[in-house]
Amino acid sequence: MPKRKRGITGDAASRREAIRKRERRVVETEEERSRRLSTMEQRGEDRRAEETEEPSNSRLAVMAQRGQMRRAEETEEQRNSRLAIMAQRGQERRTEGTDEQRNSRLSAMLQHARDVMKDMLLKDKITIRYKLFMQLELF
Repeated sequence: MPKRKRGITGDAASRREAIRKRERRVVETEEERSRRLSTMEQRGEDRRAEETEEPSNSRLAVMAQRGQMRRAEETEEQRNSRLAIMAQRGQERRTEGTDEQRNSRLSAMLQHARDVMKDMLLKDKITIRYKLFMQLELF
């Protein structure tokens, strides 16, 4: 017969610890909160700086998967709200930017459009050449 465990174990201990953390956060000052978040941010940066490419890719893949799952579960209303917030932030960022930032952004957009068109034309040329080649092979 297995021994009976004494005290708090597993999930109950985790729950109690989470409750204690929440209670501490309620009474912390803005300065303490700022310091805590800054420390967390620094630890994350240090951890990411030390990780190799493989764990980095794995972490990014997990983040992407979570985002996809979250978006798959959201309602149409939630999606519209999220997109509206994103559009609003983009608009605010653009209005706060300098002319130099605006010109840089437009230049990057133009270069991207040129690259896309170049790729499309290249694919079309390859497709046309392949079709012509196949037609010649049939004769």
